[in-house]
Amino acid sequence: MEHTAGTPRNVPVLAVCAAILSWASAYPLVRMALAYVPPVPLAALRYAVAGLLVVGWFCARRPALPHWQDLPRFLLCGAVGIALYNILFNTGEQTVSAGATSLLINFAPFMSAFVAVVFMGEVLPLWGWVGSVISFTGIVLIGSGQPGGFAFGSGATTVLAAAFCSALYFLLQRPLVARYGALVSTAWILLIGAVVLLPWLPAGVMALQGKGLWPWFLAFLLGAFPAILGYAAWAHVVGQMGVARSSGFLYLLSPTTLVLAYLMTGEVPALRTLIGGGVVLSGVVLMQTYGRLRKVPVTLPDGQD
Repeated sequence: MEHTAGTPRNVPVLAVCAAILSWASAYPLVRMALAYVPPVPLAALRYAVAGLLVVGWFCARRPALPHWQDLPRFLLCGAVGIALYNILFNTGEQTVSAGATSLLINFAPFMSAFVAVVFMGEVLPLWGWVGSVISFTGIVLIGSGQPGGFAFGSGATTVLAAAFCSALYFLLQRPLVARYGALVSTAWILLIGAVVLLPWLPAGVMALQGKGLWPWFLAFLLGAFPAILGYAAWAHVVGQMGVARSSGFLYLLSPTTLVLAYLMTGEVPALRTLIGGGVVLSGVVLMQTYGRLRKVPVTLPDGQD
């Protein structure tokens, strides 16, 4: 039966599970890999693996090349959304637990909303502001329980800086997804991010010398699963369900991370982290349900339409 307008599509359960599990695994995997490799070289190793897999996919599928006018946006997405995000993410996870990191990253939608309101002329309804205040309260609870609290350069502030990079990436990527599709645009961005991180790749390789196969395996898992499988699976989910319907599944990411962090590293979150996480998620749900951004209507002069 063909899909017609107004007919809800089935949920691609396997793709949703693959995306959520892949992305959630990144938090404990990074925590484990940091025992062998410093934060920036680890990011370079991870995306060298992802970049090689992307090149193989390009050779097989031969997607369209980006138009020259879109190159600055692609470069910015790769530099900010991949390279800088992962540098900050890895640096923050040196002191912040995997579960707490995943909960702090949840503040990214509100950062996106703030940037859209200030710089793009969009309007955040009252419930959106209420949700942001609630979520910020949860962020304060989580961050204040981490080493260094919210002091400049602490793990919590570094993770929040990574969340801001994620927010900018989401806004910058939207036009590219509309033009090239989620899978193709993400593939180009991942490859650009890998190239930006190349100067630190030799240090990453040197750090793994003489440490056995396990850290190499961790680097491969980080490049293959969260970076490739997660994005590819999510592109399929969005293609099947649309952005609005699929976004609700992202609420599963933090709880899944908490479970995986416990199973993979034995990490038990503090009570303050759990309470703060619940507050953050309640704010996110409130905003996504009742407080979505709205475009400001443009009033044209008389005689124009």
